[in-house]
Order: sequence, then C-alpha cells, then structure tokens
Amino acid sequence: MPSTDQSLAEFGYRQELHRSLGRYASFAAGFSFISVLTTVFQFFAFGYAFGGPVFFWTWPAVLVGQLLVAACFAELAARYPISGAIYQWSSRLSNLTFGWFAGWIMVIGQIVVVAAAALALQMVLPAIWSGFQLVGTDAAVTSTDGAANAAVLGVILLVLTTLVNIVDNRVMSVINRVGVTAEIIGAILIVVLLLTHSKRSPGITFHTEGAAGSGLLGALLIGSFTAAYVMIGFDSAGEMSEETHNPRRTAPRTILTALGAAGLLGGLVILGGLLAAPSLTDGHLGVDGLSYVLTSRLGDGVGKVLLADVVVAIAVATLAIQTAACRMLFSMARDGQLPFSRRLAHVNPRTGMPSAPAVVVGVLAAALLLLNFVSPDAFLAIGTTCIVMLYLAYAMVTGPLLVRRIRGEFSSHGTDEAGGKLFSLGRWGIPVNALALLYGLLMTVNLAWPRAAVYDPAGGHWYFQWFTVLFLAATVLAGAAYRAYRKQALTRVPVPEAAVQEAAV
Repeated sequence: MPSTDQSLAEFGYRQELHRSLGRYASFAAGFSFISVLTTVFQFFAFGYAFGGPVFFWTWPAVLVGQLLVAACFAELAARYPISGAIYQWSSRLSNLTFGWFAGWIMVIGQIVVVAAAALALQMVLPAIWSGFQLVGTDAAVTSTDGAANAAVLGVILLVLTTLVNIVDNRVMSVINRVGVTAEIIGAILIVVLLLTHSKRSPGITFHTEGAAGSGLLGALLIGSFTAAYVMIGFDSAGEMSEETHNPRRTAPRTILTALGAAGLLGGLVILGGLLAAPSLTDGHLGVDGLSYVLTSRLGDGVGKVLLADVVVAIAVATLAIQTAACRMLFSMARDGQLPFSRRLAHVNPRTGMPSAPAVVVGVLAAALLLLNFVSPDAFLAIGTTCIVMLYLAYAMVTGPLLVRRIRGEFSSHGTDEAGGKLFSLGRWGIPVNALALLYGLLMTVNLAWPRAAVYDPAGGHWYFQWFTVLFLAATVLAGAAYRAYRKQALTRVPVPEAAVQEAAV
C-alpha cells in the first residue's frame, strides 16, 4: 500500500504541508467551521424574527439536504485527498475552467464567511461585559453603534487568527481541538440547562404566531437562513486532507460526523432556547436571541460563563474558516491559477504553513468588515452572501458528479490506506446526488432572492437589497476578466489526465 506521500504524488504533487492531523483533528476542522455555537447565536434572532417558533422545523429540513451533499463529498474526499477540495473535485469531474470558477467562487465565499464569523463576537461579548462595547452604547447589531463595534471586535479577532495561521499547523491543530472540545461541552451544557429550565412544551414549535413575511411559506423560507448559515463548511475535513494521516479513510468519516454532530447539537440548542425563553412575544427573542435567553433564565453568573464558551467557539470558528480559505488559495496557486501564484503557493518548510494566503484572507476579510460602518444592514448582507457563494460552489461539484454517475464514469472501486473499500454510496449514488444538487440549487435561489424586507428593511439602501446578486456577479466577472488576461497561462491542466482517470477507478 503506498504511503500518503506517494498517494499525493499520484496526483502530480509533492508533500509540502506537514501531515500531522489525526482523526479528531480532522473532525475538529469540519466541526469548528460549522461551529454551532457561533452561528446559532449569531442568526437565531433573525430566524425567529421572521419565522416565529415554527422556524425550528427549517433546521431538520436543511440538515437532511446538507447530509445529501456531505455524502457526495465523502465519496470525493476518499478519491481525491487533496487541499482545495472544491476546486480539485470540480476540476477533475468537469474541466479546468469550470473547476477554476468553482474554486474562485468558493474561496471568495470563504473570505466572506471569515468576515461574517468575526462579526459574531458582537452578539456575545457586550452581553458578558459592557466594556466590550468600544463604540457608542447600543450593542444591538442592528444599530449603528453595534454594527461599528462588531467591525472593531472582528478586526481584532482577525489579527489573532492570522497570526495563528502563520505560526505552525500543530499550534493551529491544538487550538482547534481544544476549542472544539470546549464548544461541544458548552453546547451540551447549554442544551441540558435550557431544557431543565423549560417554560413550555415542544408543541410550541408548531405555533405560527409571530411568523412574518409573505405568509407561512415565505416566513419559513427566510427562517431557513439560520440553518443554511450554520450547516456549511463540513468539507473542511477534505480541505485539510494533505495534512491528515490516512485521509482516504479519515476525511469521508469526519465530513459526515462533523455535520451530523453539529446538526444534532444545533437543533437541540434552538429547541432549548424556544422552550426556555422568558417570553416569545416581548420582542427580545427576535433582537437579542439566545444571549438574552441564557442570561435571563440561567442568571448572570452561569449565563455569562456559557457565553464565554461561545466566545471561544467564535474565535476557533474564525480560525478554522480562515485556514480552509488559505488551503484553497494555496491549492489553486500551486497550479498557477491565481495572481501572485508563486508567493501564495510558498510553504514555510519549518512551519508547514502557507503564510501569504493567511495574510491575504485576513486583510480582505477585515476590509469587508468596514461595510458595517456604512450601515447595520451590512451584517445580514455579508452573512447571506457567504452562504450563497458556498452553496453555489457546492452545486458546481455535485452537478458534474451527477453527470459522471449518469454516464457511468464514476466508479466505487478502490481501497483506502488500511486496505478497506473506499466510502461509496453504491446504487444510491444517483438518487442521493440528484437530490443533493436539486436542494443546493433551490436553496441558492432562496438565499439570493433580493427581498427588500430582509436586506433593506429601513429602505434607501438598494445596494444592500441586491448585495448578494451584485457581489456574486462581480466575483464571476472579475474571475472571467482575470482568466481572459491570463488565458495562455491558465490552460495548463494541473495533473496528468491519466492520474485523474486512475484516481476515479
């Protein structure tokens, strides 16, 4: 059986990143990107404000859809254990041009996710101590003060995560594992405490009171943003394949377990918050979200300790997302597919980390945070834009994969590092893949739809209403312009076609 280094060489690459991550570290990469506590605390208020208690049911619906996508990705992670997963998978399933755009959209989306995750500190830190409100006095993210303060706190966090992403991948791995462990323990404690402090029965989740929007269906479609935002990034275990021991065996399992664990915990946290909230009608739940529930129901002492755990989760999530974006930049640059490719593809032999991508991602994410100084509506615009970008990039993998399956060109044969069969959906491949693609496309349209009530509730900011569509169009046009400028340099296939066919079978 070839070593993992030789396995990477089969795809035309040499081992540069340090292979030091075990199964738990691989799981941590995916789980910390999803980061239940970060994202649920960040978007719970939004989901409740539009959907009311019944928005809870959007959670299992999105989880099922994303599990379909994750199952497809698990197959690909076993066959192509390479950094830059979305770009690499799409390129090999379709062609280099299509794969390049998938990678380009994905990496820009990841940079936006980094910014969105860093903004989540505003939902928690001022609730722990008012001294964290460095700008003005109103801590609500929908206020001018809150939006500006969110940007300041976010930039501070990005400086720290960028430094960690430069230091050493072992340091990054330790922080990830410790952070994920603390997040899982914290999430379980929050669930237990909220459920034991319940004021109402689970039947409340069938109540439609408080649902806003164009009827119940419209409210649920908007309420699904919360679950859609939370359950992305499970592919990060695939992104870290070149740093993982036995990636063909490890990555498929950790992709599925990270999403499954996050889906279960997140659903229970949301349910607990609905059951334990002091009131469902006083307006606090749709503005202050779960932070309000914890401090009001569990007391300042316990509540703030748990909120401190959420801060750890936010920091680790931002670090993990930035790391995933760095690996995507590294992978594309290694193939000469980006501006300044030589610099972006350089790996420090001592640390095993590509330093330049960390700086690029950190600086660009910080620049996006400055939009918060323009208007509080930027918070939601940034959050939904990043989800759309990732959903579209995912569809640019599941789409070509489905075509390969229908043509009979995707094989389930092969063995992992332990000699076992590669993860495979077998005869369920086509139906699961087809449903994954359909779900992804429908959710992309739902998220990107320019609803004025959602993206520009105050009015007067048409560019926020259309922000997601405009940002996506600008991303595609910028990519097309770059490829036209570098046409000759970008026609080189990154790996020999023979190696691609060999890996597929």
